Amino acid sequence: MPSLFLENLTKRYPTGDLALDSVWLEVPEGQVVALIGPSGAGKSTLIRCVNRLVEPTSGRVLLADEEITALRPRRLRRIRRRMGMIFQEYALVERLTVMENVLSGRLGYVGFWSSWFRRFPRDDIATAFSLLERVGLTGMEDKRADALSGGQRQRVGIARALIQDPDLLLVDEPTASLDPKTSRQIMRLITELCSERALTAVVNIHDVPLARMFAQRVVGLQAGKIVYDGLPDGLTPDVLTQIYGEEDWLAADREYAPTGNNLVKSELQDQGRLAGEG
Repeated sequence: MPSLFLENLTKRYPTGDLALDSVWLEVPEGQVVALIGPSGAGKSTLIRCVNRLVEPTSGRVLLADEEITALRPRRLRRIRRRMGMIFQEYALVERLTVMENVLSGRLGYVGFWSSWFRRFPRDDIATAFSLLERVGLTGMEDKRADALSGGQRQRVGIARALIQDPDLLLVDEPTASLDPKTSRQIMRLITELCSERALTAVVNIHDVPLARMFAQRVVGLQAGKIVYDGLPDGLTPDVLTQIYGEEDWLAADREYAPTGNNLVKSELQDQGRLAGEG
């Protein structure tokens, strides 16, 4: 059985927009898959349907032997522990320290009062220190999140996702707000960690060269449908034109960094839900 299986996954929004159109996808354990495609192709919707931050209209999502789309809220909160998520806009609590933000990844495992007072087991704290060292943030545990650079913030987000000890990593535009050099460093770090931990990962990424460089497999979406599924080497100009349609596919190489309070607020809310608070 694949680590992740999407069966006939469809999402139509109340506006009538069809974001996903009968998507079938199997991802074996330990594989890093990049999702590429133009804006509005359904990449973020697909990732958020997997952990049900967005509710699919129809179809099924299976993580190993568990049908995510059939779960009631209490069981869903428990299964979300197995799905770490890395957000485009980091979704950190700015006034908290690096350590506190990383440990927030354990909120689904500790009791209400322990989480309220931010009291975590010693093993969790030791793991957090180890992860901070691994992502290159040794000695920064007491820094506030709002004092960090973009690359450092994303490294905190990676550590927070990994402290969940997930089976699946969902990564939504991890480099969109970063410069090219930092983008390569972050993608290299994510793929190295997946290899070290035999982690399955689905990465929504706008940058075609980064997808070619770091992903083991690329899935191209166009208007909610999969139009390419294969090796990075198969991304020829003709294939990229098919994925991006009439849009100049070279635009996929340009910097794309949407910002805004609504996006940040949405991602903070999503992080709270994934931690079992919502």
